[in-house]
Amino acid sequence: MKKSDFHFDLPPELIAQVPLPERSASRLLLVPADGGAFADKQVRDLPLLLRAGDLLVFNDTRVIPARLFGNKASGGRVEFLIERLLPDNEARAQLGVSKPPRIGSKIALDAGGEAEVLERDEAGFWRLRFHVGQALENWLQHAGRMPLPPYIQREPGADDAERYQTVFAREIGAVAAPTAGLHFDDALLTALRERGVQFGNVTLHVGAGTFQPMRVDDLHQHKMHSEWINVGAELVQQVRHTRAAGGRVIAVGTTVLRALESALVDGVLQPFAGDTSIFIFPGYRIRSVDALMTNFHLPESTLLMLVSAFAGKDRILAAYAHAVRERYRFFSYGDAMLLWPQEASA
Repeated sequence: MKKSDFHFDLPPELIAQVPLPERSASRLLLVPADGGAFADKQVRDLPLLLRAGDLLVFNDTRVIPARLFGNKASGGRVEFLIERLLPDNEARAQLGVSKPPRIGSKIALDAGGEAEVLERDEAGFWRLRFHVGQALENWLQHAGRMPLPPYIQREPGADDAERYQTVFAREIGAVAAPTAGLHFDDALLTALRERGVQFGNVTLHVGAGTFQPMRVDDLHQHKMHSEWINVGAELVQQVRHTRAAGGRVIAVGTTVLRALESALVDGVLQPFAGDTSIFIFPGYRIRSVDALMTNFHLPESTLLMLVSAFAGKDRILAAYAHAVRERYRFFSYGDAMLLWPQEASA
């Protein structure tokens, strides 16, 4: 199976550049498991599509303002995208720079303070120590810019500080939002609770690698970037109780599905905290969830491959073609899908 098998044509004007005024006003494409017709719904229809006893699992990661700018001693401009916060005010980051900085050099930051260059790893990421007078994660809240995805062709505005963040975000550490969760607002959460739907949380700190294109055509040669996850004991118990009572587990976003699949041990969900580099593509049998809510993904991306593993490649590409015809909005600030698995993996 090749990367090119997951290509589709997307008109550029369908790439959402701004969020809708209301989170739950986005459209929702229902892709049933029985091969039936696609149904055009809205996200606020979710309470009618789920039932009492179902468990929605969210990713409670919180996006950090991870984009910074500065100058080398030579005067050369540097753009930072922090990939991961580390102990002792250190961070793993990508650097946009014309000439790589020397190990041991310091970069003056536009927002004050400086970043000391410690090393560069085999993947091309830099380890930096920030001298900013306070804890780095606190300093970033006022000094950094929200790291909007590269396909959003504008600078972040004041609204993005709120809208590129889920309403249940709490665990600081992501540099990209778990975008399926962006559709939920307080009114929708209340309606789901009244329906009898239960909520649970995992944490997966989404890294900048989620936007990196695959550089090989053969899927078996691709190495996924690593991301930190926490699947806690409370969530594991919720899943077990839900299944025992006949309820369904619905992942809100591919990040949740990746976290849950990474925490399986011999097919049984177990508490786990640590890094995952799991790569899910057709041929992989997903066992942790019964349904998946997700936004639309980039052509030839690993996330498109993941949803194809869940619902079937031909079925997914047909759903995407339907979404293009019906003028759905794509990617982070776009619309969503509710997927049920292909019958062979149900």
